[in-house]
Amino acid sequence: MTTMQELPEVQDCSVSSCSYNAEHSCHAGAITIGGDHAHCGTFVEISFRSGLDRHGLVGACHRSDCVHNQQLECTASGVRVGPGADAADCLTYEAR
Repeated sequence: MTTMQELPEVQDCSVSSCSYNAEHSCHAGAITIGGDHAHCGTFVEISFRSGLDRHGLVGACHRSDCVHNQQLECTASGVRVGPGADAADCLTYEAR
């Protein structure tokens, strides 16, 4: 099991419409990746900005077909989030 200190950081988020995004940096406590195209399940587009004063982490990954997924946790050194099949996808996703 991964400790909180070992969770990969969201190194870049180019989804400027997400309320957790500030200057290409994710400020959610932890994001979840899932869905049929590695969608960022934490993406939220509301009228104000929020989040913690630190970089977001990848808390869970539901894409068991990703090479970085080990027991529903991401083992990548860091991830990038941006437009893909949807407005906010994990661009680090790589099929096995």
